[in-house]
Amino acid sequence: MKTKSEAKKEVILMRGIGVSSGIVIGKAYLVKTKGVEPVHFCYLDPSAVEAEVSRFKDAVKVSMEQLNKIKRTLAKEGRGKEHIAIIDAHMMILQDQMLINDTIEVIRKDRVNAEWALKSVLKDIRALFDKIDDRYFKERSSDIEHIVDRILLNLSGKAEKSLADIDEPSVIVAHDLSPADTAQMVKGKVLAFLTDMGGRTSHTAIMARALELPAVVGLENITQKVETGDTVIVDAMTGAVIVNPSESVINVYEKRKERYERYGKALHHYRSLPSETIDGHRVKLMGNMEMAEEINALLNHGAEGIGLYRSEFLFLNRKDLPTEEEHVAAYSYVAKRMAPNPVVIRTLDIGGDKFLAHMDTVDEINPAMGLRAIRFSLKRPDIFKTQLKGILRASVHGELKIMFPMISGIEEFRRAKAVLEETKDELIKEGKPFDPDIEVGVMIEVPSAALIADILAKECDFFSIGTNDLLQYSLAIDRVNEHVAYLYEPFHPAVLRIINSVVDSAKKHGISVSVCGEMAGEPEHALIFVGMGVEQLSMNAFSLLRVKKLVRSISYAEAREIGRAILQFSTAREVENYVSSKLTDFYKEEYWS
Repeated sequence: MKTKSEAKKEVILMRGIGVSSGIVIGKAYLVKTKGVEPVHFCYLDPSAVEAEVSRFKDAVKVSMEQLNKIKRTLAKEGRGKEHIAIIDAHMMILQDQMLINDTIEVIRKDRVNAEWALKSVLKDIRALFDKIDDRYFKERSSDIEHIVDRILLNLSGKAEKSLADIDEPSVIVAHDLSPADTAQMVKGKVLAFLTDMGGRTSHTAIMARALELPAVVGLENITQKVETGDTVIVDAMTGAVIVNPSESVINVYEKRKERYERYGKALHHYRSLPSETIDGHRVKLMGNMEMAEEINALLNHGAEGIGLYRSEFLFLNRKDLPTEEEHVAAYSYVAKRMAPNPVVIRTLDIGGDKFLAHMDTVDEINPAMGLRAIRFSLKRPDIFKTQLKGILRASVHGELKIMFPMISGIEEFRRAKAVLEETKDELIKEGKPFDPDIEVGVMIEVPSAALIADILAKECDFFSIGTNDLLQYSLAIDRVNEHVAYLYEPFHPAVLRIINSVVDSAKKHGISVSVCGEMAGEPEHALIFVGMGVEQLSMNAFSLLRVKKLVRSISYAEAREIGRAILQFSTAREVENYVSSKLTDFYKEEYWS
């Protein structure tokens, strides 16, 4: 029951970005800004400059010791490599030349206090990140800000508070949460978390999925609306958050929570069942991953391999490029964890503007269509070959496959394969073993590649359709631009016809075809893909069992009929209405009933 003081509080409904799943009703625990006072300018006497440099170095050293302690604790608790990888990334930032050395240089050159110098350098780094169009890489700037906050806190001499010290089960509410914060969360004490900041690909979101905790991010000002002890409802599926709900609303959500939990238990039944239609047609369900900590969730939800391993994480938050040995270690770990199932590694899919401190770059008017992905790799064969050597050498530990992103034509693919063959020859000369028959595929995400899929299919081993960019490029829509987002239509007949033609080309030439974009994880879209003859779907962990339930609820003959029918419609609305009507005939989402 609510107390009188609680009853008087205003009921607040907020919507953010649900980045995991689940419904939680609990008491809020507000994590206030970590005691870092606003930074004030202080001009130093020349005799005090070196002492200030030493003070800054000491704060960096303490910060490193704190992260090392967290790392040791995680290892002791058996949380392992999945969480430690992110702490390692933060430790790398603490050694970054642009952040640390530039701050020292500003202290000495401008004779200012360490806090002011550090904030000044952070401002320059933010400006570099602001030039990046890609949402994933923009969100990596938050990692640097977390480290800056940690150093500032240590410069202030105030003690760090740990989320591991929470006494009772709570919903964590914070402006943002660093990976160090989320890695220390104890499931059971932390029921869910809500943040002002963040997006679907932020570290906070990735850790939420890895820990299987409900989370809503991007709420903008939740920390200004909530006090510790407030009752909050978190609906991580819809992104809804209700602060100080009435008893009637609590009752509604308690029933929804019960239904969702029953639904989750019912779905878990599908984990060990084969992903096949009722007439015996197999559809392989695989996982998308960016970081090693996502593997556990994928395995727990029955992933039959990794259909898309985004390898960019290895290149981020560091002062230099990853070495061949680092590539080998990263890919070997994933290969061993997923064995005997396959792992498809997409080669580097970032552009020169995203290497920041350790790369000389040039500005581009439109980076999304500029020097990125395979174009960058071909421009920098040294970086490309280092990654390819890592993948090839790791292939002795499991079934790895190589996928080239953003291929726009056959000549581009041939050039990439030529570099791969050169790399193989170098490894042979070095006496380093690898799988000589490793499969090489193309990510179909550019309309020109889709239109010549029949040509590409003759020279590659598999296709993987990346629906995120394929929709964006086909419809000329920036999917993160709120002004045109309404035109981003996954059911658009043009997009469906493009995908169908790619699948037909793959079938005709006897190569496998998968879909690895966000659409693959939605039952209504998965139904269409199965109907088109797609053999593999790759998605996030929490979509796997929902889609498996769909696959096991239909016959392949029914799906094929639907796949043919949708190509006759003229508008996205017509396709959507048709698929929705068919979906309800044989596939029921118990949670929403």
